[in-house]
Amino acid sequence: MATEVKIPNVGESITSANVARWHKQDGEFVSKGETVLTIETDKVSNDLEADVSGILKILAQEGDEVAIGSVVATIEEGSAEPQEEETPVTQAEPLAAKNSSASEGKVIEIKVPAAGESITSANIGQWHIATGASVAKGDVLVTLETDKVSNELEADDNGILNIITPEGEEVGIGAVIATLTVGAAPAVTVAPTKAAPSSAPVPAPQKPVPATVQTVATEQKVKPDMSITPTAPQRAGETQSEEGGRTTRKKMSMLRRKIASHLVNAQQTAAILTTFNEVDMTAVMKLRKEVQDGFVSKYGCKLGFMSFFVKATVQALKDVPGINGRIDGNEIIQNNFYDVGVAIGTEKGLVVPVLRDCDKKSFAEIEQDILDYALKAKEGKIELADLQGGVFTISNGGVYGSLLSTPILNPPQSGILGMHTIQQRPVAENGEVVIRPMMYLAMSYDHRLVDGKEAVTFLIRIKDCLENPGRLMLEM
Repeated sequence: MATEVKIPNVGESITSANVARWHKQDGEFVSKGETVLTIETDKVSNDLEADVSGILKILAQEGDEVAIGSVVATIEEGSAEPQEEETPVTQAEPLAAKNSSASEGKVIEIKVPAAGESITSANIGQWHIATGASVAKGDVLVTLETDKVSNELEADDNGILNIITPEGEEVGIGAVIATLTVGAAPAVTVAPTKAAPSSAPVPAPQKPVPATVQTVATEQKVKPDMSITPTAPQRAGETQSEEGGRTTRKKMSMLRRKIASHLVNAQQTAAILTTFNEVDMTAVMKLRKEVQDGFVSKYGCKLGFMSFFVKATVQALKDVPGINGRIDGNEIIQNNFYDVGVAIGTEKGLVVPVLRDCDKKSFAEIEQDILDYALKAKEGKIELADLQGGVFTISNGGVYGSLLSTPILNPPQSGILGMHTIQQRPVAENGEVVIRPMMYLAMSYDHRLVDGKEAVTFLIRIKDCLENPGRLMLEM
């Protein structure tokens, strides 16, 4: 009996998903509860587990975009897990006959090891041995790179290497990046080099090609107008050289396509206008320095700038309620709550998780919420519910060094605040020129709903709150 593996419903507005990564090969035995597939939508990622034990039959390839409810694989129940002695005979076996053992034919998974509590992924820096080549126990197979350290993985046994993940690709900790067929290595092993051997390599065992390296073209796209048509079958994130290497082609991920569509839609459907001001950050910086040690001791997290901006935004929304609304057809919906979105940049793209009921939260609660979201975003665990329901957005381009920008609205919201880098600049104060830490602020708004007077008043209100932050801290 075959059990179907279907794309689950992950949200009302989501109609399709990308087959991002198969964690098992076509024809491989899977156990109930094992992760077999990672799917990506334009908002979140999901891991699918096997409901039963059996042999996996893959129907949709990596990079395919499929509709919600589609069958992407089947699991033939009752099929026994393949035994080691059933491994097909290969041309390499006669060479390894002298060193054969009870473990001959066994396939060892090569996984990305943990490299520290804060490290959740690694880059495939360099494969030192070509796929299909023989290796000896102790040979260096691959160099892994993280944002902190590099690590070399060695072969645990003799065998034939089958590379699954190519160089340059980022993978999570624990991911399977290659397999090693034990007992298929020659009796005499030549020291490995960084280049593929000049002589013909010993061919790999005849086994199903991992889904992660299959490049079967997609037969049907759910949304063909959203896809880049490559010159050859291609997965999201995979680059292809063109024009003799002068250019490369890379398929957009669903998240990047959604961001592009979302931003274009914002420009086309709203009358976006931006007003600017600047704020003297002296008082905020002084206050943070004075209370930082006590804040950390009491709450276990640092007091950052973002909580001041969130609190100032809440006060400004209360003072200028017209901005805390949105247009729905020919009607205006007024929001009477204060859920503020905070833009967070990730390697896959921008996400905007929402801080709930910011008017009722302390500085410590807001800072902890931001830290929790930042960790979830880094680990790719942001959920759809985390991104819904915001009434206003704050974007901090200053962390990247931006001095001034015009942020784009996050529909259906009517306003977004852009923070920028703090810069020491000369300013006039009481008839004298003094040096102060200044930040430019940008407020983009939907002019269909918000008048210029309201937008300017809103931005000045934020400026006043930040230059006189003492009363904002009364909630601590």
